Amino acid sequence: MIYSEVQKNAKANLNGTCRVCPVCNGKACSGEVPGMGGKGTGEAFTANVDSLRRHKLNMRVLHNCKDPDTSIELFGRKMRIPVFSAPVAGTTLNMGGKFTEEEYISWVIKGCLDSGIYPMVGDSALESFFITNLNELQKAGGNGIAIIKPWKNDQVIDKIRMAEESGVFAVGMDIDAAGLITLSLHGKPVEPKPIEDIRKIVESTKLPFILKGIMTPNEAELAVEAGVSAIVVSNHGGRVLDQTPGVADVLPGIAAKVKGRIKILADGGVRNGIDVIKMLALGADGVLIGRPFVTTSFGGQSEAVKDYIDTIANEIKSSMILTGCNSIKEIDSRILAK
Repeated sequence: MIYSEVQKNAKANLNGTCRVCPVCNGKACSGEVPGMGGKGTGEAFTANVDSLRRHKLNMRVLHNCKDPDTSIELFGRKMRIPVFSAPVAGTTLNMGGKFTEEEYISWVIKGCLDSGIYPMVGDSALESFFITNLNELQKAGGNGIAIIKPWKNDQVIDKIRMAEESGVFAVGMDIDAAGLITLSLHGKPVEPKPIEDIRKIVESTKLPFILKGIMTPNEAELAVEAGVSAIVVSNHGGRVLDQTPGVADVLPGIAAKVKGRIKILADGGVRNGIDVIKMLALGADGVLIGRPFVTTSFGGQSEAVKDYIDTIANEIKSSMILTGCNSIKEIDSRILAK
C-alpha cells in the first residue's frame, strides 16, 4: 500500500487521538492520556525516541557479508526478524473508537503472522478486550503472546489460565502498568508487586513468562531471581511516569548485569529497522514496537501492517550488510559509533 495513503487514512480513523506525525516522538500529543500520548509533560515518550536517535552506526564495507540471516529463535519459535508487536489494547479508551477491538487486533495478528513475526496482545480496563484478544489469537492457532496487567495475584493467574486455553506460546505481565491512569479511571486496582508475588505467578504456569516494565539493573536482577524467562526494558511508552530516561539510555546497564542469564527485549521509540539493530547493539535480544502498529492497522488494516513489517525487515537486512553482520548474533556494540 502507498504509505502516504495509509497515514492519511489513519489520521482520519483515529479521530484526533493520534496526529500521525511524520516523526512519532510524543511532542504533539504530550499529556494526552487517555489517548496515545505520554503522561504529564510527555518527555518520557520523547526520551525514548531521542535516546535512540543519539546513537549512530559505524558503516563497515570491507567484509564478506552479502546475504545476512535476519532470523532468530525466541520462546521456541523461529522469527523472520527479532520484532514483536507490543501488547497495545483499548480501542475505545485510547484510539478514538471508530474500529472495534476485534477489528484492530485481528488486523495486527494477521499482518504479523503473514510477515513471519508474532504478535503480543494486551489486557485493559475492559475485560472483554482481553477475551477478544485471546479469541482472535486462538483463531490464529494460538500463535502469539498474552500480556496481563498487574491485578491481584489470583486475577492474574485466572487470566493466565485463559491465555493457556487459547493456545498462546508465552505469557507475561506489564508491571509498568501499575500506575496507568486509564485503569484507575475505571476503578481497576493494579499494583506494584514484590519479588515473592512475581515468583508465585511465574510458578503458576509452564509457559515462558515475560516481565515487561524493567528500567534498572537492580530490578533486572530481581526478575532473574524471580525465575522469569524474559524481561522487557520499557517505561510503558512514557504513559505511566513522567521524566523517566529513554529505554536506549538504560538498556546497556541492564544488559551488562543480566545478558545471557535471561532474554532481554526492548520497547521504546523503535520505529524502523535501523532502530531495531541499535537496540540489539545496545544489548537487547529482540524488540517490541507499539504505536506504529496502531497507525498502520487503522490506516490500511492487515495489508498495511504486513507492508510495515516487510519494510522493517528490508531495513534490518540492508543495515546488517552495511555494518558487516552476517547474523543477528553478530550485532553488538562494535557497530555503534563512539
